[in-house]
Amino acid sequence: MVTRISYKLIVAVGSVAFVIIGIFSFVTLRASQKQLISELRLSANQLSETVKSSTRYDMLLNQRESVHRIITTIGKQEGIQKVRIFNKEGAIIVSTDPADVGRMVDKKAEACYACHAANQPLEKLDIPDRTRIFRPAGGDRILSIINPVYNEQSCWQSDCHAHDPGKKVLGVVDISMSLRDVDRETQAGQNRLLLFGVVAIASVSLMIYLLVNQIVLKPVHEIVAATRKVAAGDLNYKIAFNKRDEIGQLASSFNEMTQKLSEAQRQVYQSQKLAAVGQLAAGVAHEINNPLTGVLSYSSFLLKRAQDKPEFKEDLEVIVRETKRCRGIVQGLLDFARQSPPEKHESDIGEIFERAIRIVQTQIDPLRVELKKDVRADLPKIYADANQIQQVLVNLLLNANDAMDENGGTLMLTAQLAEDDATAPAQHEKIEIRVCDTGCGIARENLPKIFDPFFSTKGPKGTGLGLAVAWGIVEKHNGRIEVESEVGKGTTFRILLPTGRS
Repeated sequence: MVTRISYKLIVAVGSVAFVIIGIFSFVTLRASQKQLISELRLSANQLSETVKSSTRYDMLLNQRESVHRIITTIGKQEGIQKVRIFNKEGAIIVSTDPADVGRMVDKKAEACYACHAANQPLEKLDIPDRTRIFRPAGGDRILSIINPVYNEQSCWQSDCHAHDPGKKVLGVVDISMSLRDVDRETQAGQNRLLLFGVVAIASVSLMIYLLVNQIVLKPVHEIVAATRKVAAGDLNYKIAFNKRDEIGQLASSFNEMTQKLSEAQRQVYQSQKLAAVGQLAAGVAHEINNPLTGVLSYSSFLLKRAQDKPEFKEDLEVIVRETKRCRGIVQGLLDFARQSPPEKHESDIGEIFERAIRIVQTQIDPLRVELKKDVRADLPKIYADANQIQQVLVNLLLNANDAMDENGGTLMLTAQLAEDDATAPAQHEKIEIRVCDTGCGIARENLPKIFDPFFSTKGPKGTGLGLAVAWGIVEKHNGRIEVESEVGKGTTFRILLPTGRS
């Protein structure tokens, strides 16, 4: 089962987004909850101060009914769970719940521990230290705040009842407020953040899917389809991508790979074809060479004896001429079949040019064809069989001469360092040889076949073996021969030969 890249990315990014949103939500909710509780704590403290202020006069007069009425009225406000007043011994003297009046408060309980640490009441506590949050069995969370009632001068000098001036705290006002609204708001915030997280992750996942599908998957599918076409044997298939990203580079590399595979396939096919034709040529040449020699010998002998018989002489001359032509074809077959391995040495390309030109000069009419040569003096030497490279150049020069009609033209022979190897290390440099003519050119449909044995565009003048032999020689030198031609404008043969040992 194939797992798509988009699914992997969605899972990966979704997981990261889930963690980030979860942490963000947790921090946000905690901060929001702390803020709400802080505001509620301040509100409860202000309320306790209000209770103290409202009951101060009645407490001085010890009018407990009036104090109870005030506390009951205040306790009816929304959100207030309970209001109680403890005396200095911990007895509940006033409460909104009548059942609490007279009960003693456990000083070790959560509600009193902060003020009675080590059984010693503290004279002054900050608001957070006077607050506790707890949850009674089966109920909502409760926030309670205690506010000490300090012993004032009016308390120990009052006529109704006096307190010891040494006492700092006379009692405590305890207010309990429900956290139901805070918890409800926190839960609503959790739900909103959860919804936001789901929407955000879904949106990011959809965006990733669309982007990956458009930017990655679609080009990858085209590349996969291209690889299948190449696997099926279509090495000329090209991927049309103009993008400058990594996918575009991959497509460009793929196209370059298929081009090189096509060239390698063509070279292998050409080599196999040449080998098969070579074996066939050797057998054919061997079988017909001896009887052909006999025919030529007897026809030449009869021609000498028929000097005074014109009616026989003309026919015998045709026999001798065509037999010699057959012998030339057979000799070409033998040369093609018996191509010897190159004996490579360091050779100067300029000297090879001079020798090839001297050989073809007698066959090129200087009044019809202008022969030019351009060889750079600083070219490195090639490691090759000079005689075989000379044979290739002679063949190409003669073909170029034959391609130009009676009006003539220009034949150009050049050698330079290959442009694509100009910055390569010395052992990987290549010499580029060009043989250019302004002749009749080669038809486009014939270009793929010009290196095939026995294929010729010269008609009866050619055997079709010259370019096949040239291709084999260049191939054995680990080089490459290419052709560019346009009908009516001329032909250019390009040969690349390595300079170092290979």
